[in-house]
Amino acid sequence: MDILHYQQEFLQYLESKDWVKEPKNLYDPIDYILRLGGKRMRPVLTLMAADIFSSDYKKAMPAALAIEVFHNFTLVHDDIMDDAPLRRGKATVHEKWDISTGILSGDAMLILAYQYFENYEPAVFQKLAKLFSKTALEVCDGQQLDVDFETRKDVTIDEYINMIRLKTSVLVAAALKMGAIVAEANEENANLIYDFGLNLGLAFQLQDDYLDTFGDPETFGKQVGGDIIENKKTFLYLKTLEVADKATVKKIKHFYRKKLKENNIKITEVTRIFKINDIPFLIKEEIEDYTQKAFATLAKMNITEGNKENLKVFGLWLMNRTV
Repeated sequence: MDILHYQQEFLQYLESKDWVKEPKNLYDPIDYILRLGGKRMRPVLTLMAADIFSSDYKKAMPAALAIEVFHNFTLVHDDIMDDAPLRRGKATVHEKWDISTGILSGDAMLILAYQYFENYEPAVFQKLAKLFSKTALEVCDGQQLDVDFETRKDVTIDEYINMIRLKTSVLVAAALKMGAIVAEANEENANLIYDFGLNLGLAFQLQDDYLDTFGDPETFGKQVGGDIIENKKTFLYLKTLEVADKATVKKIKHFYRKKLKENNIKITEVTRIFKINDIPFLIKEEIEDYTQKAFATLAKMNITEGNKENLKVFGLWLMNRTV
């Protein structure tokens, strides 16, 4: 099982689709965001799960595409809400066009995502649509909690973990389970691969938090320090409140109280506070914990040892993003 092979096969399938039609101002932005690149992690998961449970991953292509189109829809709308200038190192849709275009093109992408399930028989279609609707709503729940946390002063680490579970992890988990559904795997295996994805998704998002502050802007593809600029109460910030002395807590809270036009000093100072309080080490421990939880679910799955190893290799590949 070769991750690169799935990526290439999926990209060929993606490129065989003609997104651009009239009205161009609706479909050009869809074509643009879908061609911006990325690892195509979620569709790869769908194909991989289908391959593990049926050895015929190609029938999972429409489901994989649905996941990728939906994921990119959430990025278009998230970038509007965050007023983000860059996505994967290029201008975001609302920057390149305008906010109204970003909203409407995103809406169209959500509808397009559902259409790809029409490629399946009624019983499979129903299971896919049910999981997808549940997941899409959870992603909205997570996004709203993320917004709410910006103005709340009492967010706990548990609440934060729940928010990223909803906003990020459930889609990773659903991508795997959809592959299992298409392959008509038994319910126990489908649920176990979902749990594997849920824990891996949490590790992935915590690593994203780490990279947002400590990553290399060349390889990260987003603005480093974006979470600090936006005053996002990520694990890094919340853990600092938990472990730092009173003076440091007061200082970091002061930085997170307002949004500034010039953020260089804020980013430098907050990063320094994180380092002094061992936050990079503490978040890496947390990432490792969720990665191991994901691997522990593999032991319970009724699949070959080779396929368990393949899923483990995928997890390690995912977590070894350039730091």
